Amino acid sequence: MSKILWINPLGTNIYDDPIKKGLLNIKQENTQVDVVSLEGGSTHLEYRYYEALVVPEVLKIIRKAEQDKYDAAIIGCFYDLGLYDARQIVDGMVIAAPAEASAYLAATLGYKFSVIVTEDLVIPQMMSNFEVYGIKNKVASFKSLGMGVHDLRANESETIRRIKEKAKEAIENDLAEVIILGCTLQFGFYKEIQEYINAPVIDPIISSFKYAEYLVELKERFGWLHSKVYSYKSPPIMELKEFGLYRIV
Repeated sequence: MSKILWINPLGTNIYDDPIKKGLLNIKQENTQVDVVSLEGGSTHLEYRYYEALVVPEVLKIIRKAEQDKYDAAIIGCFYDLGLYDARQIVDGMVIAAPAEASAYLAATLGYKFSVIVTEDLVIPQMMSNFEVYGIKNKVASFKSLGMGVHDLRANESETIRRIKEKAKEAIENDLAEVIILGCTLQFGFYKEIQEYINAPVIDPIISSFKYAEYLVELKERFGWLHSKVYSYKSPPIMELKEFGLYRIV
């Protein structure tokens, strides 16, 4: 049995139960799923400042998760905050995140993909991440809904209407062949959008969770996991102890 932890990096637990319910419906039979959120802090991460404040807490949760024998952790925000940092501080646990998983999958399913985002302000950071992932040339466009994160669930019929409009525009005008829902709070909408545009629509919660399951299997069967040669090399334990960073609080 594998254990996977989904981390909602928000100072609210209102999304924990619906996300866990969704994950239980798609998980492999031998996968245990747990969902946690932060004890305090911002309830959305649209601003980089909010993101910077929660990364240390996310890293603490991840270190504790490995100590508790989890096989994988997923950082549940499309910004993929702290993704590379997290891979540095674990020894054998898999770390996944929504944007990376969704982009790699989309690049396999079609030549170009478009991302449906909440507001324009999130686009520069997402594009920067795709550049780091080596996949910027696969982006056909970003399409903004003109909605805040919490607005996505406030009126779901209006959210779906706007996503349909932007997805169709991306297919017809930008030559996108795949659509990525660029916020984890767009969960549960993909089927209706997919049927409407007749093209793959990727739910970032599903893609990152299944990616994590896949990476766990690769680790267990073939010993393939995050390389510790350069980018994900862990800090020396002696330094962590010296700086007072080793103990998990």
